[in-house]
Amino acid sequence: MQVLAKSTAILQLARAKCGSLCSKHSYCFQVRHLSGSKGWRMRLIQFLTVGDQNGVRVGVEKDGGNVVDLNLFDSSLPRTMKEFLEKGETAMETARRALDCGKHALHHSEITLLPPVTNPDKVVCVGLNYMDHCQEQNVAIPKEPVIFSKFGSSIVGPYSDIIHPAESNEVDWEVELAFVIGKKGKHIKKEAAMDYVAGFTVAHDVSARDWQMKRNGKQWLLDPHNLGIRCRVNQEVMQDSNTNQLIFKTEALVAWVSQFVTLYPGDVFLTGTPSGVGVFRKPPVFLKRGDTVECEIDEIGTLRNVII
Repeated sequence: MQVLAKSTAILQLARAKCGSLCSKHSYCFQVRHLSGSKGWRMRLIQFLTVGDQNGVRVGVEKDGGNVVDLNLFDSSLPRTMKEFLEKGETAMETARRALDCGKHALHHSEITLLPPVTNPDKVVCVGLNYMDHCQEQNVAIPKEPVIFSKFGSSIVGPYSDIIHPAESNEVDWEVELAFVIGKKGKHIKKEAAMDYVAGFTVAHDVSARDWQMKRNGKQWLLDPHNLGIRCRVNQEVMQDSNTNQLIFKTEALVAWVSQFVTLYPGDVFLTGTPSGVGVFRKPPVFLKRGDTVECEIDEIGTLRNVII
């Protein structure tokens, strides 16, 4: 049973040239522009203001860290990221104009960051998708993607605590590269797959290994492909790999999954974890209450969560 998925809070939009887009930001969600127009990049977030903890808003981060409230700039814009993505190029162009304008800026101390996408139609997960992770288990590299799913309600924010479930004694960490779908599609060709990807973020796929492996029939119910990826537990590096170890990359996953389901804006893919998870250490190591877990991907950001 997969316990929890966490994702970073900023949706960063970038066209073609990734560079060091958000190395200073621990909550970045790096996203591609969806058309072939002039290159640009933005960092989009979902947030609450300190004075209004019930009203979700969408913003774009300025250089220097302040956030432009897009809903103040244009009250006709949707107030959730999922609905924002559904508006396509029109919403993106408005966000770009708001960033250029610079008005309605809020300091980070005035907001609470949320996950970049809440209530997605689907959370698609991929197992055994790093070569080094297959090697540490001594299992064959899959010939086709190993797909399973999670519930959207399991997504929490980038700095939220993780509740250690009383039902499990083998809670494990998994740092993952995640991507979000930007427009509806089905039977997508691999060559066109990136046109349907809004962008990339860091995810922490927390797993209950005793439920995953021993109960209920197991669990199965920039250049994003050349980034350092690592996980630290209590400042000790536990996973340290590179997304170039991915067996099935973004394009292949979009093409494969869209054969049998329709993809919608806001759908989230977790692409799998590299070697170094606790269950395959000798002896096995699992998370306990009080541990701090940091999941990091170069040029995208870092999650930092406490187990309670």
